[in-house]
Amino acid sequence: QVQLVESGGGLVQAGGSLRLSCAASTRTFGSYSMGWFRQAPGKEREFVAATSGIGTTTLYADSVKGRFTISRDNAKNTVYLQMNSLNPEDSAVYSCAARIAASGWSVSRSAGQYLYWGQGTQVTVSS
Repeated sequence: QVQLVESGGGLVQAGGSLRLSCAASTRTFGSYSMGWFRQAPGKEREFVAATSGIGTTTLYADSVKGRFTISRDNAKNTVYLQMNSLNPEDSAVYSCAARIAASGWSVSRSAGQYLYWGQGTQVTVSS
């Protein structure tokens, strides 16, 4: 069982930045590819970004490409999501998720492939 705890959410004005963190309770963090997903009220959960177990492969939703950056520090068992140029449409609960990786380069945008999920952190962007 892997526990994931997100932090770093909050209220920010449009154009601002936030950095989300997700800490994992596992000694084999590098064997998991990690993803960030978000869900706004009344909308379905959507993929945001993913990184492979060794961090060399990343994947982004088109809506955040060029604005968001996913990274990980395997020594700290933590994955990050740097969010820049935020707009009100980015407001949502952001959750991180862990997926057992087939290889160190494997990533996925499919929520169904992720085994463990955090509780989420709220991001609100005011206009």
